[in-house]
Amino acid sequence: MINRLASLLGTTLVLCLGAEAAAAAEGSPIDAADTGFMIAATALVLMMTMPGLALFYAGMVRKKNLLATMAQSVAATAVVSILWYALGYSLAFTGDGAVLGSSARIFGAGIGLDTVSPFAKTIPEMLFLAYQMTFAIITVALVGGSVADRMSFAAFLIFSVIWLFLVYVPSAHWVWGGGFLGAMGVIDFAGGTVVHINAGIAGLVAALVVGNRMGFGRENLAPFDLTMAVTGTGLLWVGWFGFNGGSALGAGSRAVWAIMATHLSASAGAVAWTAMEWWQRGKPSVLGMVSGAIAGLGMITPASGYIEPWAGLVIGLVGGVVCYWCCTELKHRLNYDDSLDVFGVHGVGGLLGTLFAGVFASSAVTGDAAISGLIEGNLRQFGLQIVAVVVVTAWCVAGTWIALKVTSLMTALRVASDQEREGLDLALHGETLHT
Repeated sequence: MINRLASLLGTTLVLCLGAEAAAAAEGSPIDAADTGFMIAATALVLMMTMPGLALFYAGMVRKKNLLATMAQSVAATAVVSILWYALGYSLAFTGDGAVLGSSARIFGAGIGLDTVSPFAKTIPEMLFLAYQMTFAIITVALVGGSVADRMSFAAFLIFSVIWLFLVYVPSAHWVWGGGFLGAMGVIDFAGGTVVHINAGIAGLVAALVVGNRMGFGRENLAPFDLTMAVTGTGLLWVGWFGFNGGSALGAGSRAVWAIMATHLSASAGAVAWTAMEWWQRGKPSVLGMVSGAIAGLGMITPASGYIEPWAGLVIGLVGGVVCYWCCTELKHRLNYDDSLDVFGVHGVGGLLGTLFAGVFASSAVTGDAAISGLIEGNLRQFGLQIVAVVVVTAWCVAGTWIALKVTSLMTALRVASDQEREGLDLALHGETLHT
């Protein structure tokens, strides 16, 4: 009898607690499925920098600079994470300022367990903060590829801090955080302007200011270990599903379509780049295959959540051809040393991809006739995309130049010539790769 009574009371308690939890869940705007999906997306985008970009970049430099190149990705991850939580997120995603956000969320102030972001109404705001943090991290890390083999580690750290607040944070607010470009109607699903144009243009400006590597155009500067680059590409490719799919900010068909368009564009970019190289040089290189895939991924980013998958194929094919020409012809004709082709792949990809968002955006995907592209007769959207490209590019050029000049007042931008010959691994970090 006592056992039966205890069992009955236990069952009743469990049912009551379950009903209370269900009622609480019904009253909360936070959706468990969306939250789980976004946690996974955040992890995927963080993986893109560490270890994805670290391996991709390190595999394309010489052996003596491999660890130093990886150190930039590690440093960007650690430093930007702290700065984003402390101030960057608040300035980018709070307030209603046309140019810059507010101080409302400094160090996460005002964010509780049940607080949701106005930009993602079914997930915790702290998760949205973390997701956007990973975008800031990889953008800063990407810039370092343009000046690999010669920029000092101290200069990279100082430059990263200044550039984050001078260039990245304002442009993120303009496009995504309630600023004037977003208010005008500019579309950028996952970062054609904020991430890729900024990274590519900043990389080009940095490469021009710091100068070419010793021996550029005369000595063999071939990659040390392309197996690392291929591994890094695989991690970046998969991570991009979180980058673009996660930008839907929830688990649903929009995320699935963005992922499919992303994958098709990467595949088409790899095919197009390889075909161009095979035709012009007689042999398809592994470096060309992975470079084409990254070009396709960069190209599709701003349009991914606005288009039908078939458009991803077209965008990737164009990206593979155009980025190939920029990295193999334009760079050498103009004699600028963008070490790891950040401008040729990400800059050009971001520029064209942002424009293509204004061409291929489909109201069938967006669910809004006002958010459609040129192929549906919306000339205005294409014009807005041109404005976004011009504004973000101009600001990035000016901001990057200022950031570099301020950095040069604190420390030398470039390592000494004997350190460059010796290699940055040993000269800057006191370590070397023993193989």
